[in-house]
Amino acid sequence: MPKSISRRALFASPAVLALGQGLQAQSSEPLRILLMQDFDEKEIASFVNAVKGRKVEIIKSTSRQDMRSKLPQAEVVFGGIGAADLDYAPKLKWIQAGGAGMESFDKKVLASPIMVTNMARVFAPAIAETAMGLLLCISRGISTYYMPQFYKKQWDPIGDVKSPDHIELAGRTMGIVGMGGIGTEIGKRAHYGFGMKVWATDAKPMPKPDFVDILREPAWFPEMAKQVDVLVSAAPHTPKTERMFNEAIFRSMKKGSIFIAMSRGKLFDDMALVKVLKEGHLRGAGLDVFPMEPIPANHPIFECNNVVMTPHTSGWGVERQVRLVAHFAENLRRYSLGEPLLAVVDKVAGY
Repeated sequence: MPKSISRRALFASPAVLALGQGLQAQSSEPLRILLMQDFDEKEIASFVNAVKGRKVEIIKSTSRQDMRSKLPQAEVVFGGIGAADLDYAPKLKWIQAGGAGMESFDKKVLASPIMVTNMARVFAPAIAETAMGLLLCISRGISTYYMPQFYKKQWDPIGDVKSPDHIELAGRTMGIVGMGGIGTEIGKRAHYGFGMKVWATDAKPMPKPDFVDILREPAWFPEMAKQVDVLVSAAPHTPKTERMFNEAIFRSMKKGSIFIAMSRGKLFDDMALVKVLKEGHLRGAGLDVFPMEPIPANHPIFECNNVVMTPHTSGWGVERQVRLVAHFAENLRRYSLGEPLLAVVDKVAGY
């Protein structure tokens, strides 16, 4: 643990990720923070109180034109700006993104010297709970068999007590692609909550967590996909990960296995997924994300009765906002003291 980071600081925030170099933020001028998201008075007070040794000025932006008129004053921005805005931001040192994914963030801004941090891991607990809910809907036949019956006011057990229409998760293997916040939280719940074996791949070298049986490099992904009972997409969207879940991967999966997509929709080929689902090769799919959002009403995914979906809302909830506010407040505290910030974006990797 770096000496400059106390144990109190480590546990003050919901996520401790790759730490960048601390920014020396000491100044006689007030710390001017431009907020491009609507926060209530209590949330804003937590930002002000987090800053140590400097006065704070909160600047609220109500539109893009309004933002540009106020940007010249800002040292910190919560939100996102474009390359064309950089000329209006001579004092800007740090951008706190309001989301975790960085694929839509302006590449020229990422290439600038401005520090960028994101909300990695902040939304992961809710996303992981949704993932397990989607998985259970498929494994227990809830969405495939029983919800359609409910709407028709029917009660018709499917199969019999020994048939494979309903399966248990205990003892089965889950393969997770991406052991960031989402993958980690899903893996914990799968192993500790449901007795599953967890295999995983990740692009960054890291110690293998206790709840993971096998952790390997991304090159092992095709081999892992062939052997697991549940395959989870939890990686960030980059040129290397786009459409990595393609028809060849889906067909290589064991018959009756399940696909779960929780990070970014562009990681999978939606038409290939439809094909293997309609053929019955996969038991089902649980999707919170999709390559095109919103999904067109005429998309054939809606013809698959073995799919359960949420509309990219898996990270939503009251607790999500509490963690988001706490994360930014902790980073403001660190920034004001010149300590390394949390969730610093790797501008080369893109996340």
